[in-house]
Amino acid sequence: MNKLLAETFGTFWLVLGGCGSAVLAAGFPDVGIGLLGVSLAFGLTVVTMAYAIGHISGCHLNPAITVGLWVGGRFDAKDVFPYIIAQVIGGIIAGGVLYIIATGQAGFDVPASGFAANGYGEHSPGQYSLVAALVCEIVMTMMFLLVIMGATDSRAPQGFAPLAIGLCLTLIHLISIPVTNTSVNPARSTGVAVFVGDWAISQLWLFWIAPIIGAALGALAYKMLAGKEG
Repeated sequence: MNKLLAETFGTFWLVLGGCGSAVLAAGFPDVGIGLLGVSLAFGLTVVTMAYAIGHISGCHLNPAITVGLWVGGRFDAKDVFPYIIAQVIGGIIAGGVLYIIATGQAGFDVPASGFAANGYGEHSPGQYSLVAALVCEIVMTMMFLLVIMGATDSRAPQGFAPLAIGLCLTLIHLISIPVTNTSVNPARSTGVAVFVGDWAISQLWLFWIAPIIGAALGALAYKMLAGKEG
């Protein structure tokens, strides 16, 4: 139960910190923190939570990462679904808190703002196609999982994994915010999509399928590269 609570709190922080920065601060007042600031916010949530709860739950914060670590032989199958449920709950609670804060501003329109939801086609920040979004999410999550497995390998330098993982997530956002608003995390996507409704829900399937496929590929790629772990 401690592990599941840790995943709930950790995913809550990731969605609130990352999506909150996008919704509340990216364009405020006229020139806000922008793409770079939002990218750093997502990376910082992972770094801070990795140090806070990594020793409790492993700090997955992401259903795709949980599946990828299971594929990579780092996680027990029996714990996969409980972790995913805890992560999605944390993401939705964060979305709810962000909704309450954001709608406290007079005239704030959740659907019109996009509410940091992920999308493709006309709902992509850069109007990228479904295929472009699918490829982007698969490749970005694949590389994210490869970095996670490499940084947490017993042969890697100890104590630096949270920094490598957080910086990797920052880089992923710098690349892919224009394409999909960056998911690589089904819980993050779900947490805000349920409050946007409509198009965000109808496109949510991609932001579950692509990250999970990408994570599985990343795990297989790392196992091929690393050989037998110590």
